[in-house]
Amino acid sequence: MPDERIPGKLIGAIVAVGSLAFIGILTETVMTVLFPQLMREFNVDTATVQWITTVYLLVVAATMPLSSYLNRRFKHRTLFLAAVSLAVLGSLIMIVGHAFPVILTARVIQGMGSGVATPLMINIILEQSPKSKVGRLMGVGSLVITVAPAIGPTVGGAVSSILPWRAIFVIVIPIILLVSLPVGLKCVEQHRPTEEARLNSLQFVSIVLALCGLVMFLNQAGVAVSAAVSGGSDTVSAVFAVVSLVVGLGSLLFFGWSSKRSFSPLIRLGWLRDPMVLLHLIAYMLLPIVGIGFGYVITNVAQLSLGTSAFLSGALVLPGALIGAFFAPVGGMLYDRFGPVRPILGAFFAAICGPILLLVFSMRLTPVTLAGFYFIFGLGYSLGFSNIMTNALRNIAPQFMPDGNAVFNTCLQFGGAAGTALFSTILSVAQAGSGEEGSDAFRHATAIGGSWTFAMMIAIVSIAICCLIAAFRIGANRK
Repeated sequence: MPDERIPGKLIGAIVAVGSLAFIGILTETVMTVLFPQLMREFNVDTATVQWITTVYLLVVAATMPLSSYLNRRFKHRTLFLAAVSLAVLGSLIMIVGHAFPVILTARVIQGMGSGVATPLMINIILEQSPKSKVGRLMGVGSLVITVAPAIGPTVGGAVSSILPWRAIFVIVIPIILLVSLPVGLKCVEQHRPTEEARLNSLQFVSIVLALCGLVMFLNQAGVAVSAAVSGGSDTVSAVFAVVSLVVGLGSLLFFGWSSKRSFSPLIRLGWLRDPMVLLHLIAYMLLPIVGIGFGYVITNVAQLSLGTSAFLSGALVLPGALIGAFFAPVGGMLYDRFGPVRPILGAFFAAICGPILLLVFSMRLTPVTLAGFYFIFGLGYSLGFSNIMTNALRNIAPQFMPDGNAVFNTCLQFGGAAGTALFSTILSVAQAGSGEEGSDAFRHATAIGGSWTFAMMIAIVSIAICCLIAAFRIGANRK
């Protein structure tokens, strides 16, 4: 295959749109460090303040399914300007807002901006990249998505330690207006014609209800299980979890049923009949459960079992997440050179060694071994993860790539939300009835909970690897 050059305007477009996606994801994780300050400032409890993150994730997840329609209906530059406007407006409201509902409104607006920018970046890469460079450029896109959550807590802690927390959003606005906006106006181009696509509002409402219902089910089921194990009242959470599950699954089934019968569906799903692509999608949804949930597990095990400070626990995640993320373009280069099988499977066979080592040493971990074993996982995960989506979308018809992009990005968001809910529940169950936080019994219980989570991680990654092996066998048989 010839060594095709990457156009300069494509690089500029990726920088412009990618910086918007980066800032959106960064502010998502920055806010988690600010919860204690926000609780004091707005006089809210822990359960209430967490809606700052939860509502953002729900809005991002709900906006992702629209990306296929938006990509077909509007020009890339129009979507880029919409994402810029939403990001700036949300940041301005965060700066001036002095009531908690106003802050939540700002997070909704910012979530919409991030939900537009991230799929737009992937669509630009898929549509405009030279075929011999798709893998490495998808790796760059993955770098944007994975580095931001890695450094978010560190950035939030550093800025809030010397400046008011609103300064984070004061810094963000000039970056958007002086870097992202002018570069995007110059470089974002349209390489495919738009279509007279119609927005199926009923399908949009059903997919939003499905995503919100399933995310709320995971959240409330975790609360109910933790309360039941600790001997508290779990009736309200249990009922809410069941109702959310029924609404979520019912809405999802309705969405699938109506999409098959619609002349202009919100997302075209016919490409999912290909078992090879479907297996890629299952793996792509399972792996973020571990990849994103790992950050929660490492920081909590470090603090509650090993007794480290909050700052040190965050620092333990940073090396593996940062260095591993910067290897994402390397994984894409390996994909471009060797094809999908060896780069993807080799990466995840290496990645699974991390949770295996963590399980083996779970009852005698130190901060150094905790960070080191997570580094092994992070490196392998970053080398292979973006290649799964790249390979799947290269096996569907070009006109369905926006639909595939929408589904894959939505599953990524859902997998991340599921990981945190799952692992927090496992740790809470292990800690129940073990005494006060900081006691030897509580630390031991947390270590046991950590071993359970590491075992669950091994099982999830193993299932994903089996899905990928089966997909590659189907591809080999076709050839």
